[in-house]
Amino acid sequence: MALEKLRKEDTLEMRKRLIGQSCRLFYSDDPVKIVRARGQYLFDENGTRYLDCISNVHHVGHCHPSITAAAAAQMDLLNTNSRFLHDNMVLLADRLRATLPEKLCVFYFVNSGSEANDLALRLAQQYTHHEDVIVLDHAYHGHLTSLIDISPYKFRKLAGQKEWVHVAPLPDTYRGLYREDHPDPGQAYADTVQHLIEEVHSKGRKVSAFFAESLPSVGGQIILPQGYSAKVAEYVRAAGGVFVADEVQTGFGRVGSHFWAFQLHGEGFCPDIVTMGKPMGNGHPLACVATTLEVAEAFTANGVEYFNTFGGNPVSCAIGLALLDVIETEDLRGNAIRVGAHLKDLLKKIQPRHQIIGDVRGVGLFVGLELVTDRQHKTPATETAALVVKRLKAEDNIFVSTDGPWESVVKFKPPMCFSMEDAELVVQCIDRILTDMEASDS
Repeated sequence: MALEKLRKEDTLEMRKRLIGQSCRLFYSDDPVKIVRARGQYLFDENGTRYLDCISNVHHVGHCHPSITAAAAAQMDLLNTNSRFLHDNMVLLADRLRATLPEKLCVFYFVNSGSEANDLALRLAQQYTHHEDVIVLDHAYHGHLTSLIDISPYKFRKLAGQKEWVHVAPLPDTYRGLYREDHPDPGQAYADTVQHLIEEVHSKGRKVSAFFAESLPSVGGQIILPQGYSAKVAEYVRAAGGVFVADEVQTGFGRVGSHFWAFQLHGEGFCPDIVTMGKPMGNGHPLACVATTLEVAEAFTANGVEYFNTFGGNPVSCAIGLALLDVIETEDLRGNAIRVGAHLKDLLKKIQPRHQIIGDVRGVGLFVGLELVTDRQHKTPATETAALVVKRLKAEDNIFVSTDGPWESVVKFKPPMCFSMEDAELVVQCIDRILTDMEASDS
């Protein structure tokens, strides 16, 4: 198969002409045309190799041969409507069940994280017969209208906050309300949710759900303080609501020590609904909602059938099963622990010689490097972060991107096959670029 059907200039011209301009390209001032990939590497039309630090969707590596083989074999045999009985759906559900707390035992397969979160919202509202939702500031949960409504990251740029949506402070212990020096930031941030619940009740309204990423990503690669989620769940359930853990970005072993990021908060904590997506199909559209029998029964009791034509089809589920096999056989959770710790350690080692590095945080292969113009006031170094991203691509063939409310956090969510050598290369290049920028400013 030809790697390139059109010249890059023609592809770019056609994209500008035919594709909606709100669908933005990476590196829009100098787009990269990618024609093939393998593992943690992407290749352009000239054969130039780029190290990919941002494709958390391609969880076990781009074009993994085991995933490709499973997809091709099942597609050659059968791919049909998910309302026909087939082994793959139930086998995948059973494999997922084994990774989750016992009470999360009912599954709904869909095609994307947005579909999963939309369904989770429906499940919560049907089960509780309440409407209102509490979300974290700067959160993003998907591109459907229902999810833009509960995503401050989006709705603040659009129609604004709906009456039934309530925004709790982001539990950011670096620059938030309660920081590292607070004796119990988890409790303090959880209490802000309790105060919000009281506000909701004072308006004669009821909470259906607290909806949050287990590790807020768009919010800036935030690690929630210990005790926060369990205490919030206690408050929300006492108010008649449920706790929804959005694992679309963080699930499937990315944190290393656990299969799901919510498990970082201890065995005693269990959400009522868990959503999963992006990495689940290694680039193939596959997502899922896991919930309790009680929530599922309430959804069934509404009398309206739920089906998803492609969600849970035989090919998608074959890919999902193959992905779980690869995570296990290649010890990718162990790799996330080892390489993630090495990456954080290397970044922390260069922090003392670069005043612009305000914070290094993360767990497993979910890491953030926050840049600030001054450490005391923690002023976001947005322009510098953008320049670091641009120079890593132009000078070192490394792809990274930024996140956070001010786009001042350089984020690392690479394929899980990311190596020690990759981590060392990235930090060496960041160190060189920051040193050069500091010399230019002096």
